[in-house]
Parts: sequence; C-alpha cells; structure tokens
Amino acid sequence: MKEGIHPDYKEAKVICACGQNFTTRSTVSEIRVDICSKCHPFFTGKQKIIDAEGRVEKFKRKYAKKES
Repeated sequence: MKEGIHPDYKEAKVICACGQNFTTRSTVSEIRVDICSKCHPFFTGKQKIIDAEGRVEKFKRKYAKKES
C-alpha cells in the first residue's frame, strides 16, 4: 500500500436512536443511526406487514382464483 494516501482508521462510537451504543472502526469518530439490531423489527420478532393504501388486498383480489 502507498504511504500517506489512506485515511486514518480509528475507533468509532455508534449511537442508535433507541439509546444503544457500541464501538466499531471507521474513518469518522462518531456515527449516528436511526435503527440498530437491538430495535430492528426483524431481529426483535415484532415485524409487521404494513398494508400501504390497500395494496395487499388489491393484489389478492387481482390474482384470486375465479370460480367458473
């Protein structure tokens, strides 16, 4: 690797909106995130299917088997 062209890679503190803090390594010293693995619905088991403007029902009606 060439000398002097790479940025400093140091410890960074990651702060989530839910209050969870952890450290990692990055070129910046602090990273703020909106969602982390502690509060993400997929990891907490509280995942919900959100029906935006009736799209799920519209899909079911469109592709439902019609009786003959």
